[in-house]
Amino acid sequence: MALFLDTSVVIDLLRGAGYTAELLERRPLSVSPITIHGVLRGIREEEEARTLDLLDALRIVPIGRGEAALSARWRREFGARGVTLHMADSLIAAGATLRGLSLATGNVKHFPMPELRVEQWPLQPSP
Repeated sequence: MALFLDTSVVIDLLRGAGYTAELLERRPLSVSPITIHGVLRGIREEEEARTLDLLDALRIVPIGRGEAALSARWRREFGARGVTLHMADSLIAAGATLRGLSLATGNVKHFPMPELRVEQWPLQPSP
């Protein structure tokens, strides 16, 4: 099944984390422009060419009105319960949710939205 990648997972791909070979078998891989921003914001000059090559290989899912509306609703609802959701995480989650994709992340706690399918990467062993 296709996966929507969070920034933490794309960074792991770039760093060659051991689990990423298994992740790369799960094609196609999609990202949000928010994820691209997060990755490019933190790269070093010597990493730029390799980073751009990886990003070019990923499907970029645009952010539109639907993602903005769902993200805003989540932030309002969680905020009313005293839980702060970051706009970037909410927009990434909305992109995955509206396309029926699972979100691969190393930061599951950032994505408590009930409609969102979240996969912890690296995968956690089954009990």
